[in-house]
Amino acid sequence: METELRGTEHVVTIGPDRPTALIGERINPTSRKVLAEKLRQDDLSMVAREAVAQVRAGADIIDVNVGTQGVDQSDLLPRAIACVQKVVDVPISIDTDDPKALEESLMVCQGKPLVNSVNGEERALEAILPLVAAHEAAVIGLCMDDAGVPAEAEVRIAIAHKIFERAQEIGIRAENILIDPLCLSVGSDSDAGRVTLETIRGIKDQLGVNMTIGASNVSYGMPDRGVINNVFLAMVL
Repeated sequence: METELRGTEHVVTIGPDRPTALIGERINPTSRKVLAEKLRQDDLSMVAREAVAQVRAGADIIDVNVGTQGVDQSDLLPRAIACVQKVVDVPISIDTDDPKALEESLMVCQGKPLVNSVNGEERALEAILPLVAAHEAAVIGLCMDDAGVPAEAEVRIAIAHKIFERAQEIGIRAENILIDPLCLSVGSDSDAGRVTLETIRGIKDQLGVNMTIGASNVSYGMPDRGVINNVFLAMVL
């Protein structure tokens, strides 16, 4: 099972026998006041700098998110993606929960991007998956639905099955479906890491698709975050 993503020139192949691909997620105004203000001012200079810096630091894919108060995502997100693709040649992860912004971005994004993301909610499945199929992109499926993030691995795996089956029904190939098992902080739930690992094992055994994860979420609010992150990442891999 190999997922191929393409930038303007660079190709990234994700698979169990391939090196782990790293997604750079610093182009995200959440909790980044300076970037949020730049985006509201229609200033994309920081977006370009962050893209270049992340690729130089080893990012294989660049996530682009402009979602903040006072921003029209359907206008700004496609322009931010075009800006990034002028300065780096790696694949893009289009990060938005706005279907209109996603559609506009898919029309301008060069290569084969990753759509971040869809979840098990009916509204999300109906709005996002047809766009992914129409543009032959790849998509991240989050193991959550309108009830939130399940505490049990079995429920997360069931949601992964739902996303996978719905995607297949409209012609999205298995290799273009990545599942995020989701990781919560062990600071608020000491079972969080174990549940994520069990979810990963179930997805691998039952669906065989590739996966992605925000591994550092495991240590949110904890001391010695680097130690926790390194140990957990090794277990995930």
